[in-house]
Order: sequence, then structure tokens, then C-alpha cells
Amino acid sequence: METLLLLAVITVVIVLVFDYTNGFHDAANIVATVIASRAMTPVQAVVVVGFFEFLGPLLGGTAVANTIGSFVALDGIEPVLALSVLLCGLIGAIVWNLGTWYFGIPSSSSHALVGGLVGAVTVSVGSQHVVWGISELFSGHLTGVTKVLAALLLSPLLGFWASFIIYRLLRNLLRAAKPSANGHLRLLQFITAAGLAFSHGANDAQKSMGILTLVLLLGGFIPRFEVPLWVIIACASSITLGILSGGWRIVRTLGFAIYRIRPLHALGSQLTSAALILAASAAGAPVSTTHVVATSIMGIGAAERPRAVRWNKAREIAMTWIITIPGAAIVAIQAYALLNLFIGGQP
Repeated sequence: METLLLLAVITVVIVLVFDYTNGFHDAANIVATVIASRAMTPVQAVVVVGFFEFLGPLLGGTAVANTIGSFVALDGIEPVLALSVLLCGLIGAIVWNLGTWYFGIPSSSSHALVGGLVGAVTVSVGSQHVVWGISELFSGHLTGVTKVLAALLLSPLLGFWASFIIYRLLRNLLRAAKPSANGHLRLLQFITAAGLAFSHGANDAQKSMGILTLVLLLGGFIPRFEVPLWVIIACASSITLGILSGGWRIVRTLGFAIYRIRPLHALGSQLTSAALILAASAAGAPVSTTHVVATSIMGIGAAERPRAVRWNKAREIAMTWIITIPGAAIVAIQAYALLNLFIGGQP
């Protein structure tokens, strides 16, 4: 019992560390366009974003947490082993987040979490304990990994085309506007950036809420999968602290390296991203803020001047997205191997 309790405490701490690195890694996704368009100073951006980021998990429900908590099936597995598997999966995601942050690459924390958990579960207890959702898909029902991947793959496409259309609409509406209109567009970004921060908190913090609740369930500390209030507050606080710390290395990539951002571009990107992520949260679909923000910038650039979009940088980002799931899985598998080596056998 003491071993189980200790392992549960360690895993809870690691979940919150992942939540922190998620906010730290994704801070640039939210503030990049407001800073690049000079709508806010970095200090203003962090204060506004931090406040609404904290509100997102508190008011955004638990639909995404339920999805994340159900794509691996570890019930029936010995509790110590089950928690060890979750721990290694989280380590894989954290290491990948920190590595891509260090090199200034906007990868997906959601992809990293999926890759880490799938890798750890597969190598430890077998792929049959991953809820792939393939058979359910043929009956018209999205669940498990299939639902998670569908959301992660479709959201960038929707981000690109929605921002393309929204930018064209905004440009037509403001065709006769004077340059002084940029001041009003910058002020409007206080609202759209707040909306983006709220939607990010409502979606991304729920991923950690789902895993943390799963830890409590597998450890026998709660009778059923139901997110406790303290878990919501803890995850909201952790991701907000990450946001306030700021992953500023990625701001330059998103705010300057894809397309030259001006106030109208920033407003369109934030409006698109906030609406899409909030809708996904309501549907229980975990999406990547990195994917949505980056492709919304590409969509706006394509709507205005396709040749000015730095497609080479876009391809670099896309390649990172492709390798994130297997990369995080490999790190998680290595973490599990080290854990076995450390304790001299199966956990």
C-alpha cells in the first residue's frame, strides 16, 4: 500500500509537471499574434492570457477529460504497474515538450501525450489495452485513439480554411477603412486573445485533468471516473503558471517566421482559433492549439499573398507534427525500460 501511495503521489506530481510544460510550451501559440501585431506588450499579453487561461478549465466542462481518460484501458491491471505505465507515458510527453521548446519548434503537446501513453502501454501490457476505436469507427462511432487522432488531424485543415474565409470577409468589410482602423483592430484583440486563452484552458488543461482522474481511479482512490473539483483547480493553476512562465522561443516562429503579421491578420487568426478550439472542447475533442494557430496564420497568408507565406517553415512544422507521436512514444518506451532496469524487473 505504501508503494502504491508513493507511486500515485509521484504520478500526480508528474501530471501537473506535464500540465505546466503544456502551458509553458503553448504560451507562444496564444500570445504570438498579439505581440507580432503590436496589439499588446508581452507583459499585457501574459496578464490577459493568464487570467482567462485559468477560467477555461473551471468553466469549460469535462468532455475532453472524459475522452482522454478513456483511450487507454488499464482497468484490471495491477495498480502499481498501471500507474508506472502512466508515469512513463507522461515522462515521454514532458521530455518531448521540453526538447521541442528548446529548439523553438511549435510541436503539439496533445500529440506528445498520445504518443507517450500509447508507447508506454503497448510495450508494457500490450496494444490490446489501447482503445484504438477502429471497429467502432465502422459502425459510425468515434472513440478512443481514433477520436483523438481525428480531432488532431482535422483541426489544422479547419483552421486553415476557416481563417482563409474569415480573413477574406474581414478584408472586404474593411476595404474602405483608413489606416487609423488598425488601432481599433488592436483593441479588439484584447477580446479575441482572451477568447483564445479561455478556449486553450478549456481544452488543454482537460487533458491533464483526464489523466490525473485516471491515476486516482486506477489507484483505487475514487470509485468511478469523475473529475474532482480539486483536480480541476490544480490543473487550471498548473497550466496557468506555465503560461505565465512563457515559452518565448516559439513566439518568433509563429509570429514572424510563417507570415508577416499585421493587426487584421492577428484578429482573424485569434477569432478562428478561439472559435474552433472552443467548439472542439464542447464536443469532447482534444485538439492542438499549436496546429490550429499555425495553420490559421498560413490560411490568412494564403488568402492575401500566397507567395509571401514561408512554406519552407510550414513544412518544417508539419514534419515535427508527423514525428511527435512516434518520437514521444520512443521516449516513453525508453523511460519504461529504465524503470524496469532501476527496480530489477516488472513494476
